[in-house]
Amino acid sequence: MSLQFLLIYSLTVFLASIIPGPSMVLALTHGIRYGARRTIATALGNATASFLQAVISMAGLGALLAASETAFSVVKYAGAAYLVWLGLNMMFSKNKQEKKLEHDHNNKSFISLFRQGFCVAAGNPKAIIFFTALFPQFISESGTQLSSWAALLGILVLIAFSCMMIYAFFGSRVKNAFSNSFVGRYMNKIMGTVFISFGIGLASVRE
Repeated sequence: MSLQFLLIYSLTVFLASIIPGPSMVLALTHGIRYGARRTIATALGNATASFLQAVISMAGLGALLAASETAFSVVKYAGAAYLVWLGLNMMFSKNKQEKKLEHDHNNKSFISLFRQGFCVAAGNPKAIIFFTALFPQFISESGTQLSSWAALLGILVLIAFSCMMIYAFFGSRVKNAFSNSFVGRYMNKIMGTVFISFGIGLASVRE
């Protein structure tokens, strides 16, 4: 692959990743609640899911998922249900401002944050189909397949992680601004509503 192709691929993946969606909103939410450093776990979970989705696409299973309405629906509805559950969990959790945030910061485990990042990303079957359509455009038939796949995977994981952290850093910066505002007082309900909307939207989208 040429440098030009790698730059185009990187830009394509970055633009697709940085657009606000469930994963980026989760990173923003965790940045606000737990800080950017703790949200590294969330970003790692997201990057791991993206890596596995890319591997599935490379193995040819992405085409199978796209062709199978049943398989696509199972992944889609499971992801939608998780987003709705996550939203309801946020909406009905009591927000006691600084004490609650401090408690969350100290007690939320790495595994829990990683799992949320992983599940939100893994629950989107459109990502696998996107990778299935994207990767063949950037593979040189004359090049070494293994090295090409490795380069594409490495760039993908790095960009997915970086985009999550951009949102996490922004969330950590605006945390203090929200703490005493109307938005801050109702942050859990607002973000919970956003995740429920994402879940309903994902369930409503047709293949």
